[in-house]
Amino acid sequence: MDLNNKVAIVTGCSKGIGLATTKDILDKGAKVAGWSRSKTELNHPNFMNFQMDIRDEKSVEKAYNETINHFSKDIYILINNAGLGYSALFEDLKMDEWHQMFETNVNGIFYTTRLVLPHMKTLGEGHIINISSIAGNTGIETMSAYCATKFAVRGLSQSLYKEVRNYGIKVTCIYPGSVQTNFFDEIDSVTVNENMMKPTDISSTIMHCLESDPNFHHVDIEVRPLMPYGKGGKK
Repeated sequence: MDLNNKVAIVTGCSKGIGLATTKDILDKGAKVAGWSRSKTELNHPNFMNFQMDIRDEKSVEKAYNETINHFSKDIYILINNAGLGYSALFEDLKMDEWHQMFETNVNGIFYTTRLVLPHMKTLGEGHIINISSIAGNTGIETMSAYCATKFAVRGLSQSLYKEVRNYGIKVTCIYPGSVQTNFFDEIDSVTVNENMMKPTDISSTIMHCLESDPNFHHVDIEVRPLMPYGKGGKK
């Protein structure tokens, strides 16, 4: 896709992967509606930040209406990046954390995607990229709820692409390993370190997918740090 003048929505745009991706898309001449709970400190003529709550259907609808009023109804790109995770033994996980993860990681994708899809079909072109995790491919101890949400993102993505591919719409699901982001702020057992991937690494993968030939479709992409424990570290 030629990104010049295309309108994109990026959720969770205020930091990490979302912010890196927003900057890269803007560099290609696109217009970006950045959706986030906290204010995004980014000043660019083609960027507008819409503060909203991805867990709230009404808030999502409000952000969508503000987006199409400010830019255009012709939204070609949706990056479903917003997400969070908590770590705990299955029986120790707090009920509100369970609900918060599903409302953010799964419901949020449903709320946003259902709004952009009808007009993408009319346009005959579009790309939806869902950010899952390696936790969407394998179970991880003390991360059962988070894994459940990311497995859901995987199933949603694989089903949706089959529904919309004949409309010229791509759906790509990306499964990153550990990335240097604020995701680990709530996980005491993991400390962000230089052996993790960088947000720009994931953004470069997203850009590669977006700029691919119209008939070339990346469905599932798993990316990991080559040496997560450093050179010579444990296997």
